[in-house]
Amino acid sequence: MIDRLEVGPVQVEKDGLTMPYTVHRNGQSSTTELAYRFEEDVFDPSQPASQNLASLIGAQVALNYGLFCREIVFHGPFDSTDRTFLTEMAANTAREIYVKKFLEPNPFLQGPAVGLPVVRRRSYLQAALDFPDLGKRARGGEDDWSEDAKRICVLSSGGKDSLLSYGLLRELGLETHSVFVNESGRHWHTAINGFRHLREHDPTATARVWTSSDRVFSWMLRHLPFVREDFARVRSDEYPIRLWTVAVFLFGALPVLRKRGIGRLVIGDEFDTTHRTTHKKITHYDGLYDQSRYFDDALSRYFRRKSWPLVQFSLLRPLSELLIQKTLVERYPELQRLQMSCHSTHLEGDRALPCGKCEKCRRIVAMLTALDADPTASGYTREQIQRCLAELPQKGVSQEAAGVAHLASVLIEKGILAESGPGLGKAQRRGEIVKLRFDESASPPNVVPLDLRRRILPILLEHTEGAVRRSGRTWVDFDAHNDPWLYAPDRHASRVVADADAARPAASGTRSPLLGELTWVTAKELLTRVDTALLPVGAIEQHGPHLPLDTDAWDAEFLCRRVAESCTHPQPLVLPLIPYGVSYHHDSFPGTISVGPDALASFVYDIGISSARHGIKKLIIVNGHGGNAPTLQLAAQKINRDANIFTCVDTGETSDADIALLTESANDVHAGEVETSTSLATRPELVDMSKAEAAVPQFSNQYLDFASQRAVEWYEHTAKISPSGVLGDPTK
Repeated sequence: MIDRLEVGPVQVEKDGLTMPYTVHRNGQSSTTELAYRFEEDVFDPSQPASQNLASLIGAQVALNYGLFCREIVFHGPFDSTDRTFLTEMAANTAREIYVKKFLEPNPFLQGPAVGLPVVRRRSYLQAALDFPDLGKRARGGEDDWSEDAKRICVLSSGGKDSLLSYGLLRELGLETHSVFVNESGRHWHTAINGFRHLREHDPTATARVWTSSDRVFSWMLRHLPFVREDFARVRSDEYPIRLWTVAVFLFGALPVLRKRGIGRLVIGDEFDTTHRTTHKKITHYDGLYDQSRYFDDALSRYFRRKSWPLVQFSLLRPLSELLIQKTLVERYPELQRLQMSCHSTHLEGDRALPCGKCEKCRRIVAMLTALDADPTASGYTREQIQRCLAELPQKGVSQEAAGVAHLASVLIEKGILAESGPGLGKAQRRGEIVKLRFDESASPPNVVPLDLRRRILPILLEHTEGAVRRSGRTWVDFDAHNDPWLYAPDRHASRVVADADAARPAASGTRSPLLGELTWVTAKELLTRVDTALLPVGAIEQHGPHLPLDTDAWDAEFLCRRVAESCTHPQPLVLPLIPYGVSYHHDSFPGTISVGPDALASFVYDIGISSARHGIKKLIIVNGHGGNAPTLQLAAQKINRDANIFTCVDTGETSDADIALLTESANDVHAGEVETSTSLATRPELVDMSKAEAAVPQFSNQYLDFASQRAVEWYEHTAKISPSGVLGDPTK
């Protein structure tokens, strides 16, 4: 439909930005401007970092049109991380729009676009994304985002989710900033009640960003001839053509977060917004990708790759919509009065009021009534309440099926509804709706930073009927007050830990991380919650006249135990040690016991495949002997190929970059400064320092010198280089 959409270059001012959007279609061009305005100075127009961030903000609207353009040109300083992110999100959005706006009913469509056939493709991104300004600096000159993990922003809208998130954080005494994004048009009415209240009571932590994005979205629709010309008069609870919307607001808030040194961004999304499904074999996110947990993960990864100290998450992932409403009503009634979820609001005096006619109004009125709360507190009149409840059985609500069934059941039991009706379906009590739901895909507990999780979960549990965890297709009750699984390490750790206690090891007296010490019954239960295993691999070989033969084996197992014990729950499992390694090069020294590389690789491979069958998804092979490295890399590749699990080999030993910086002598390869130090630290009774003598190898060729950055991997029998078996200086 569009030959070329040109975006940018951005014009940056201290308190705002302007981004031109130009559509080239049928030999004609048309231009409009996307604008953002801030209430404080947030940019330095002379700095590349400000130019880069402003360009990224202005680019987000364009990601909705990759299905309709032959080319989208992004003018401005975008680095490789930006280009990858924009391309991936444009491709994802193109697929979502194809399914949700064309293959599913859409009242805004006209002509041949109605009833398109299903076409399955690897990618639905039709547009070629072009970044012509690759020579411009995307970053540099600024490093002023000094985040504080105790300083948190709630992306605020005036809805129940952001209000509850704000209430929880403020109750914990945290410095909580509310950033409202003011879209041009009536959408801002939904936020007015909350914004004015917070601006009055917490003015320094409340911010507003104005954007003309609504006008640009409408302007773009006029260039899409398959959209009805009277789209503005069509009453619908959905937008005609757009699904990449949250990012338009989120990126607009980032300059405020950077200016204020905020390290955590809270989004108000609940359990059922993370949903992967298929439409006639096309996998998609049901149009909710930018409200899903996958979106939070993608943004947190993107921020990290940009070196922005910011983590994004929702506090409310385990909660149903009804449970969010319940908690807000019971715990923060003064905030619930500000709630406005209707997008067809109107103003009466200084307050926004709901229309009382739309699906969202039916949903809110139904939930408040089911909770024995008074909808008039949120601005509904008695007539509106009666109309919403009367229309409910026929028209229903847009909510997850389990939530609708439970809501209908409660309203019938209370005598508010006589029967369920076709709009609501079968009424049925669904206990999980009023419990915290934890699911590895939709709501894993570790998406919330541990220091917050420890304090917020007990508060939420006060308003629930317990907690459940997904097991296959069923929900299983568990003790959320004491289950260590809920306190796993953070999925996306920020650079600053807000609560030092959160990083401390689990209390003593808990179960052992050693697989070999467990019963099969205990192992079965743990493997439903633990997907990571450490496999120590060592060697039995000479370590000079002063160190024991099992130094490599001991060090590997010792390291695995200490790592596992230092982890918060659920701790990774430590598999039993493989003590023997590829040590033929030490065969001249009595006591060395070596196995062949084929045998070791096959043995490790079988262990990895068996572990994967029992639920291990991440296998870390901790290698204590450098001579094992090629063999273990081969085994790891084969495990990854055949079991399709993450497999890696960590050969720290003397090649570890941090330890190398601590050593005084070069070519500290074997039984020298490092290994003597680790043995003295962990079992000094087995070290005979009276027999420790230096034997630092010297090489005339840089390609043989172990200490050289140009050294090749080469192999030789140790006795030819060192008669004592030492390669280094153990006396240090």
